[in-house]
Amino acid sequence: MINVIPSDSRSSFDRGWLRGNHSFSFGEYQDSENTAFGPMRVANDDIIAPGRGFGAHPHSDMEIVSIVLNGKLRHEDNLGNVAVTSFGGIQRMSAGSGMIHTEHNASDSEEVRILQLWFMPHTKGLEPSYETTSFDPDALAGALVPVVSPEGGARIASIQQDMTIYLGRLATGQTLTYEQAEDRRMYIFAIEGKLGLNGEYQLNEGDTARVEQTTSMNLDASEDAFYMLIDLP
Repeated sequence: MINVIPSDSRSSFDRGWLRGNHSFSFGEYQDSENTAFGPMRVANDDIIAPGRGFGAHPHSDMEIVSIVLNGKLRHEDNLGNVAVTSFGGIQRMSAGSGMIHTEHNASDSEEVRILQLWFMPHTKGLEPSYETTSFDPDALAGALVPVVSPEGGARIASIQQDMTIYLGRLATGQTLTYEQAEDRRMYIFAIEGKLGLNGEYQLNEGDTARVEQTTSMNLDASEDAFYMLIDLP
């Protein structure tokens, strides 16, 4: 089953210094029928104005992944971590028993666009932790590159949940097939371009798909596509 959710059905907002779209209930946008997809709780597509950001605030028992699409994102937390991440970088925070952090646009002249994704951890009360990793943007061409997984790796952030986040690019006319085990889910987001799904559906830029009871996904691009696929329990 493939449930395509058009970009314009997301909750959009513009606060001047912050604008974007929420794919799940978040903040002022609340929909009791749209609170989760498996362990996934948040998928925010945010643009932060130069020099602006989120002041110190707490989190607990949540796995938070920030994927920087352009610009520079600065993170600082009460564990002593400070990092600035640009495209090709991933920030992962396991809030566990409790963490306080800030997130700001590190540039005084350029906007930063981030995908911020929240997931429930497999266990509550874990020791808080934070890491940054980087992937090779050139490796995305014609592929699905894991950037977050339970095991982690040299260029893969680790996460306290049985799930993997992939990024990939397909040139016009290219195809790719993703296979997953039964009783799992896929969350697919078209970051740019047009992405076909199993020859039946098309995701335009900003569209998402929530996929269940489907073990094989054929991806194709009717125009150059940059996309994210998350394999979830």
